Amino acid sequence: MPKKKILITGGAGFIGSHVVRLFVNSYPEYHIYNLDSLTYAGNLENLQDVETKANYSFLKVDITNETEINKLFAAHRFDAVIHLAAESHVDRSITDPLAFVKTNVIGTMILLNAFKNTWKNNFKGKLFYHISTDEVYGTLGETGLFTETTAYDPNSPYSASKASSDHFVRAYGETYGLPYVISNCSNNYGPNQFPEKLIPLFINNIINNKPLPVYGDGNYTRDWLFVIDHARAIDTVFHTGTQGETYNIGGFNEWKNIDLVRLLCKQMDAALSQKPGTSETLITYVKDRPGHDLRYAIDASKIKNELGWQPSVTFEQGLAKTITWYLNNTKWLESVTSGAYQTYYNKQYN
Repeated sequence: MPKKKILITGGAGFIGSHVVRLFVNSYPEYHIYNLDSLTYAGNLENLQDVETKANYSFLKVDITNETEINKLFAAHRFDAVIHLAAESHVDRSITDPLAFVKTNVIGTMILLNAFKNTWKNNFKGKLFYHISTDEVYGTLGETGLFTETTAYDPNSPYSASKASSDHFVRAYGETYGLPYVISNCSNNYGPNQFPEKLIPLFINNIINNKPLPVYGDGNYTRDWLFVIDHARAIDTVFHTGTQGETYNIGGFNEWKNIDLVRLLCKQMDAALSQKPGTSETLITYVKDRPGHDLRYAIDASKIKNELGWQPSVTFEQGLAKTITWYLNNTKWLESVTSGAYQTYYNKQYN
């Protein structure tokens, strides 16, 4: 029996690399195709442990290249797509919103069309799984949680582009009968995250005795999810989720930014054998960014009650694992911050 062909887009990125690794190692009956354009956040060094596996292939293609995407679908006839490829940094979306529209909206449309045209209404056993964000829901006050039925109210170019792509996935389901699931996740953290995001940025800055820039008064609140738990959730939704449904994936784990930073400082002082309070002296309050949502908080009870998934670690445990990983992988961090990691593809694949 031929292997089921699974296309994972953005598989060299932070979340994607963990999903690719989990699927390659857990499902030898699948052939995993990792498609990534290798922008600044894509790093094939994250996947050295699986790149020689018989059920793994890497494809360097941009999802906005319609001609190349159509060629790939014609050649491989992917049975399923797990769509993670996206521009995801809010600050970058404010300075270059059009890039986010191209990748997150147009790129998703190109994939949807290729998937639809490949199977031409014969969708039995097929699935398009679209991974999105809790930011599409907008902002919350001091109480309440985002549920799967919360109305969309995006406030940044990033969240607007993801909201649009979510709507197109659902529209293809309704209009063409395309089988899909969508999940909206909270902030991820963990090993291999590019150091533009808060936790790896601050770990790196503490290591190098640089300021820790905190927006506004630091009271913005987020729900945090350990990336390995997110990969497990994606695995669960892919295999047992109901087609046409949306699942919110969260860590049941709200933190104000300033409280998170203080906990991080405390754990870093201990890990570096520094005097308690040393890292906190680096905290610097900076001007707030435009359209900054006050609070995100996800109600993940649906995926817990219906599919049996829940986080495996507390935030304190996950943060400690993350700090340990970065301190044990300083060469990786140096390679990423210097840009040297971008030569890996040429060494390995050319």
